[in-house]
Amino acid sequence: MKTNETNHKRLYEILSVLRRNEIAKGVDPEKLAKILEELGPTYIKLGQILSTRGDVLTPEYAEALKKLQSQVAPMAYEEVAKQIEEAYGQSVGEVFAWVDKNPLGSASIAQTHRARFLDGTQVVVKVQRPLIYDRMRQDIALLKKGCRLLKYSPVKGLVDFQAVLDELWKVLQEEIDFLKEATNLERFRQLNKDIVYVTCPKPYREYTTQSILVMEYINGLSFADPDQLMREGYDLEEIVRKLASNYIKQVIEDGFFHADPHPGNLMVTGGKIAFLDMGMMGELSEKERKLLARAVGAVLQQNVSDCVDVVLGLGIFHRKPDRRALHQDIEEMLDKYGTQDLGSLKIREIFEDGIRIMNENGVEVPSSLTMLMRGLGTLEGVVTVLSPKVNVMELLGAYAASSLIENLDLRENGRYAILGLWKLAALPQLIHGMLDGVQKGETYIGLEHHATDDLKDFLREITDKTGAVIVGSALFIAAGVAWRSTFSIIMFTMGCIVMAVSYFKYKR
Repeated sequence: MKTNETNHKRLYEILSVLRRNEIAKGVDPEKLAKILEELGPTYIKLGQILSTRGDVLTPEYAEALKKLQSQVAPMAYEEVAKQIEEAYGQSVGEVFAWVDKNPLGSASIAQTHRARFLDGTQVVVKVQRPLIYDRMRQDIALLKKGCRLLKYSPVKGLVDFQAVLDELWKVLQEEIDFLKEATNLERFRQLNKDIVYVTCPKPYREYTTQSILVMEYINGLSFADPDQLMREGYDLEEIVRKLASNYIKQVIEDGFFHADPHPGNLMVTGGKIAFLDMGMMGELSEKERKLLARAVGAVLQQNVSDCVDVVLGLGIFHRKPDRRALHQDIEEMLDKYGTQDLGSLKIREIFEDGIRIMNENGVEVPSSLTMLMRGLGTLEGVVTVLSPKVNVMELLGAYAASSLIENLDLRENGRYAILGLWKLAALPQLIHGMLDGVQKGETYIGLEHHATDDLKDFLREITDKTGAVIVGSALFIAAGVAWRSTFSIIMFTMGCIVMAVSYFKYKR
């Protein structure tokens, strides 16, 4: 009975918000974002997830929902103190020598306050709003009930809203579990311990509960104030280049990345970039990381068949995909970007086009990729504002193309340098890829030949010699690029062997 009363009360609140925003007169993108913000944290997160779903919203609505903010009026300090005391079973004064009554920040799920331990250590206390878990669970339950009505609507079968809500609830549960956030902080610090220019707050486990997180206080300059950074003598281009490089490492190497790197969650302190607020982190499996690196190479090489393989490797299927239709859509997408310089490519646009193609071809996008798209898109926005010279796609291409390109000038000849190296690495697979495409029905070869046996032998010999020269030359080039490394010695030696074998085999 009590649950029904609570549900009815919440429904009344929702209807009041809808009436106040005059929903009967229509809902444009800005109004939808405003309604979701007023409905609270559950709906804000729902909007953020839907903003990455091209199968649910048009681009105009998706763009409006990407700007959703979760800043709300702060809790009274008396409520904060009450939450601390209930979590610890002690008075505030028994745990902290001082707690600032003015919050550092106030969001829909929690707010943060500066504090000081009894021994004088400066910390930040993150305090969860009371009953937030119950409110979110109630909202999800109501949304799922509403979802059942969709089976009588025209959108039945077009979108799996149940899956969207399941993803939403998973994200929310992780974000409101501060023990999980403490684990995220520890894991991030461990993965980046050797990166001298990156840090994050250290959590204090003994003072952390599911609803209270105590962590190291970091005093620094926010990315939200670039003018202050410049006044303090920081080079914005250097900062964002390091930021983007580390973020790509988080994605490709670690498979554990900050899912919301907006300026408010980034700070410069003592020459280091500090990542804050790790309630929402993305994770990628080893398979996903390898496929993403392969996807970058495929885009740079304009390799349609490889892109198709990546999509099929990453996607979730509810029916057998039409590989030929997928191939055609990806080919059109790559043609769109093929004439652009590497430095002008926008990673968010590429991701959005890729996900749109997956949706149109009945390939479900895993939540890890939608979270990655949101994270990379947010990061790209930060980079563009602080230093337009730095291009995230360029750095991603460089990272994925391996350490061979460390000494190349990507700004001048980035696309060709990276493209050349990707093609160099792909030489052994070139013929296999062509034949594989024929087998899969993607490549068509129209060729008729009538030749004598002598002519066939001559052509075969010419082909073999040419192939040996190409492979040998490629190995010498690779050795030159990575000169003075162990890799260069190996490449040079292999080149000599290939040339020697070719010479003695075909010497007349």
